Amino acid sequence: MFNGFHSLGAGGWVLMAFFWIAVVALIVWLIARLTPASPGSSGATPERSETPREILDRRLASGELDPETYEQLREQLDPRPLAGRR
Repeated sequence: MFNGFHSLGAGGWVLMAFFWIAVVALIVWLIARLTPASPGSSGATPERSETPREILDRRLASGELDPETYEQLREQLDPRPLAGRR
């Protein structure tokens, strides 16, 4: 008569172990694929963040800042004289 898991034998136990390892690996893989990667996580290509100067330039170009405000903020970021820059 069938005696539960005791009748599987060594080969059956090995196959059952591989099956459950594959099921768990598939679940982990699906969770990793479906969840968004955080910016600092490995495996994701980290995006280069803008420097404060680039943000300031972008805000001037988009019209968020007027030229006077831009110059004031730029001086706060880099207080060297304008002639000495570049």
